[in-house]
Amino acid sequence: MGHNHGHDHTHGANKKVLLISFIIITLYMTVEAIGGLLTNSLALLADAGHMLSDSISLGIALIAFSLAEKAANYSKTYGYKRFEILAAVLNGVTLIIIAIYIFYEAIGRFRNPPEVASTGMLIIAIIGLLVNIIVAWIMMRGGDVEENLNMRGAYLHVISDMLGSIGAIIAALLILFFGWGWADPLASVIVAVLVLRSGYLVTKSGLHVLMEGTPHNVDVEEVINIIKNTKGIQGVHDLHVWSITSGLNALSCHAVVANEMTIAESEQLLRQIEHDLEHNNIHHMTIQLETSDHLHDNSILCKVEAEPSGHQHHH
Repeated sequence: MGHNHGHDHTHGANKKVLLISFIIITLYMTVEAIGGLLTNSLALLADAGHMLSDSISLGIALIAFSLAEKAANYSKTYGYKRFEILAAVLNGVTLIIIAIYIFYEAIGRFRNPPEVASTGMLIIAIIGLLVNIIVAWIMMRGGDVEENLNMRGAYLHVISDMLGSIGAIIAALLILFFGWGWADPLASVIVAVLVLRSGYLVTKSGLHVLMEGTPHNVDVEEVINIIKNTKGIQGVHDLHVWSITSGLNALSCHAVVANEMTIAESEQLLRQIEHDLEHNNIHHMTIQLETSDHLHDNSILCKVEAEPSGHQHHH
């Protein structure tokens, strides 16, 4: 119960941070797009497009948090919390697409560098950098950018845009002082590599959750030892650990107990295991107690094969 309260509190803080960030980014994106048109700067227009992707990703993340608040029902027994992960994957894929587009644009600019009003470009790029620093600071201070994949995806969008602004500033200075037209596409390529890396990592983390992978902050060996070393437990099998969403890990397993154990003793045993596992980042657990008479397989991870009928066959 205590964890759920903490999860809801973090959830609310994340949502508030996203809303503030969304408003700031969307307002400045409009300013940058107008500035790009007035200065005839393709770099600024590209950065405005990058900020548009930030705005969209923040909007998606906001929608995801709102959907995640919907109560569980018979159709979605875990509720809609997993939608946050889907939003994170979408953000990651968007970052990869942006990086590929930047590469494509850079090739054209290397061949034929466009004329840029570098002074205007420099001023707007500096303001853009300050805006992104403020938004990144708000996210780091008020949101969970480490554990929450949805927040992390949105945060990385802002960081990559900050790098884009730095690239635009350097390029503008090089064009202004040395007339190096190729500085603009070179800066774009460097940023694209960083954006691609961020996109890959967020997508990989999101897909790991969707594939029911073991959470990175859970040591399965330690979890097994905690259960097996609990007084009254003779063995553990059919163990599964996964994430429902960021910061909400679940576990299910079968634990073997003595034939003569009473219901009261079983309940006390379960309470002890639940207490111990909560300190090991397991927040939702289902433990089936059974006697050795009902034991089918003593392996920790039962090999399960789905039959055509939908039933599971244990080897």
